[in-house]
Amino acid sequence: MATMTSSPKTSKVKRTKNTTSSGKKSSKKVLVIVESPAKAKTIERHLGKNYIVRASMGHLRDLPKSQFGIDVENEFSPKYINVRGKGDLIRALKKEAKNADKIYLASDPDREGEAIAWHLAHILGINPEDDCRIVFHEITKPAIEEAVRHPRPIHMEQVDAQQARRMLDRIVGYKLSPLLWRKVRKGLSAGRVQSVTVRLICDREREIEAFQSEEYWTVEAKLKQGKSVFMADVTHAHGKKLSLHSETETKQLTDDLARQEFTVKEVRRSERRKKAAPPFTTSSLQQDAARKLGFTSGRTMMIAQQLYEGVVLGRHGATGLITYMRTDSTRISNLAVDEARSFLSEEYGKDYIPARPNIYAMGKKAQDAHEAIRPTSILRTPSEVEQYLNRDQMRLYTLIWQRFAASQMSAAVYDTIAAQITAGDYRLRAHGSKLKFKGYTAVYVGAETAKKEKDTLLPDLVAGDVLALAALNPEQHFTEPPPRYNDASIVKTLEEMGIGRPSTYAPIIETIQKRGYVERREKQFRPTELGFIVTDMLGEYFKDIVDVKFTANLEGELDEVADGALDKNDLLRKFYDPFEKTLKNAEDVIGEVEIPDEVTDIPCDKCGRMMVVKQGRYGKFLACPGFPDCRNAKPLLRDTGVACPKCGGKIVERKSRRGRAFFGCDRYPDCDYTTWDEPQQETCKICGSFMQRHRYRTGRSILYCSNEACSSRIGSPIEKELARQKERIQAAKNTDAVPPKEKKASVAKKNVTRRKRTRA
Repeated sequence: MATMTSSPKTSKVKRTKNTTSSGKKSSKKVLVIVESPAKAKTIERHLGKNYIVRASMGHLRDLPKSQFGIDVENEFSPKYINVRGKGDLIRALKKEAKNADKIYLASDPDREGEAIAWHLAHILGINPEDDCRIVFHEITKPAIEEAVRHPRPIHMEQVDAQQARRMLDRIVGYKLSPLLWRKVRKGLSAGRVQSVTVRLICDREREIEAFQSEEYWTVEAKLKQGKSVFMADVTHAHGKKLSLHSETETKQLTDDLARQEFTVKEVRRSERRKKAAPPFTTSSLQQDAARKLGFTSGRTMMIAQQLYEGVVLGRHGATGLITYMRTDSTRISNLAVDEARSFLSEEYGKDYIPARPNIYAMGKKAQDAHEAIRPTSILRTPSEVEQYLNRDQMRLYTLIWQRFAASQMSAAVYDTIAAQITAGDYRLRAHGSKLKFKGYTAVYVGAETAKKEKDTLLPDLVAGDVLALAALNPEQHFTEPPPRYNDASIVKTLEEMGIGRPSTYAPIIETIQKRGYVERREKQFRPTELGFIVTDMLGEYFKDIVDVKFTANLEGELDEVADGALDKNDLLRKFYDPFEKTLKNAEDVIGEVEIPDEVTDIPCDKCGRMMVVKQGRYGKFLACPGFPDCRNAKPLLRDTGVACPKCGGKIVERKSRRGRAFFGCDRYPDCDYTTWDEPQQETCKICGSFMQRHRYRTGRSILYCSNEACSSRIGSPIEKELARQKERIQAAKNTDAVPPKEKKASVAKKNVTRRKRTRA
């Protein structure tokens, strides 16, 4: 038998660039590339000194802006170029990569992040099949260390799905936008998903315009049992469900009902359990933040990004406070559930913890790529981090923390009582409920319940009891049209219809406003005339582009590409061929569409012509119709119809440098009257001054008299609110008088107990 001998190569000591001539091993340098500098700072703190973390600042390669960039005949081959302005950054990353022993690409854990990693691999000469990709769904030390221990290749199926989405958007935008320029107006653009969203808003506006209101009446009876008084609704009359449409009908009914004897027919007592809502997804977070905090979708996602990437928490340094905020999943990790149950049991008691952890069902279209949005540690309570967060960050973090904590708590329990009451041929119903056990409501009440459920008590009724009638309260109503979409409802609709994905909701809303198709007024979306024209044109000649089902099905096919079940080129070809034919037909058929300018009663300062309203890049403005002979233009100021209390001029709406609306005299700078609260044409019943509307961030508003000396204003809620505002402003001015050390000491003393527990 032949004996095995060692190879000459293996008998020698192999030297690498990490081994010195003396045989001592040098430290390896590992380069980690993330997307944002804030995230880089947080991650670098958690990794050792041998790790260098750099930011790519988003995409470094993309399709060219000046060209179509897709070779349709060559299997839809994309032409990528380096993004303009990123040259210095690319050179710096290449230099860092050259000196590194290992490179990890740690862009966001979604399809777009996967595509960014793939582009980085191309730029830096990394093989995508190597273990170069790391992902983490929360920026905490354990999550980052776990990701570094388990690198993987780049998922090309997800990259293909993102490329397909980008190319579909390019095909629609690059091919359809020039048609709009030629037929409607220069500067317009069309988007695949945005066009459907504009159509939804236009359709809703047409529903509202076509709606015809109908009158109807309800009747409520005030009943007495001994000293107890309660209310009951009249539900049936003469064996039929109550249906009243005029005051005459209602008066006949109340006159007849008043002569009847009211008797309790049946009483049902039961226990109602109300389960907590699931932890936030991207959609539900945007909806709740809009309803409870008054945030737009874009603002919500911007603040959530800050909380995810990390906030400096004093000596603890930059720390990620929430998990990844682009998700459609309600799934929670076992570690997070165990930590939550332990904390909540200690904080609220064992009764507030269900026997088994709450598990929430996900929608059929959910990808479940990430966990739900939750705090990275429930021990990091809002009171713990309050001193380190700004106001918006604190409000959103509190919302996320409370929702997650509540999702792992027991159901709220209510004792309910329902009484059926008869009065001749009439039936009435009374309902009462009383909170028996707070459960999750001790922490959180959802946006769908604007106020906590109040106890509605009924006396101890028994079947056969005869009740006394104290009063009958008929009330007139009118049916109302469907409400216009706001940030919360449009996101909910897009999600339910399967249009877009969690990462696209905020950009969609922002884009359709920038393009002038939709405007936000009083936190509601209204289509502009341009929005109607473009939507109607696309609906007539490009039905698929604005068809809800078609767009939703396309999203499903993109999911199939990400799962490897569909080839991206097959998807693109299936879309492109019929689209190209429709485009050629539309070019021949569609005539030029003229949008008449809105003529105002404002004369041009230079030539005297009546100025017209134009739509520009940054919104509407006034321009002289004599262009190009007269190039006069000025901002379009909305007249409130209220006279200035200082000089008698007009109070108009203006915009601050940050884009916030305020109201001031049109004779500025000669008159300096300004106010944040919108003047109303309605006048005060006591002094005759104009009223003002103060809007809270939550969306609630209140009317008050503009006259500071008016008795109707003194002592009112708005006066107290304005007084508190003045106190806060004054306190901010006086902060310099308080030594910084004293302020820090007082805050630290306030939270010392919770800090000890967190460290433990």
